[in-house]
Amino acid sequence: MAAIKEIQASPGEEDRILRVWTPVLLRTILVIATVILLGGLILMITQSPGNYVRRYHAVQAEHFAEKADFAEMLRLAAGGDPHSVMTLGLYVLTLVPLARVAFCFLLFVKERDFAYVGFTAYVLIGLIAGILLGRIG
Repeated sequence: MAAIKEIQASPGEEDRILRVWTPVLLRTILVIATVILLGGLILMITQSPGNYVRRYHAVQAEHFAEKADFAEMLRLAAGGDPHSVMTLGLYVLTLVPLARVAFCFLLFVKERDFAYVGFTAYVLIGLIAGILLGRIG
């Protein structure tokens, strides 16, 4: 009888995990991204308020900035470069939908709900491809 109660409690536990931990995970990532973006805005206002206007005029004149690799961007962000800090904040913000879909994918795999595993895998692959193609292009 106790084994039946444990089996019946398991779906409720998974539902609780989905309802409780998913929003906690998403809010945490969102708060971290917001703090990084606000830090980047503060750095931009204090260090180089006209930087984006200069970059806009350079793009109009077809003078594009070189792409920096991720390690270089992290190094510049650690040094207080406003553009790199803002870019890092946008990368972290990109993790919100990615984390949500990945968390649901793992939950569906655990539940062996293969129709939803296929759907979420399709969406997850699309998100990852979009991130990679956005970084390459």
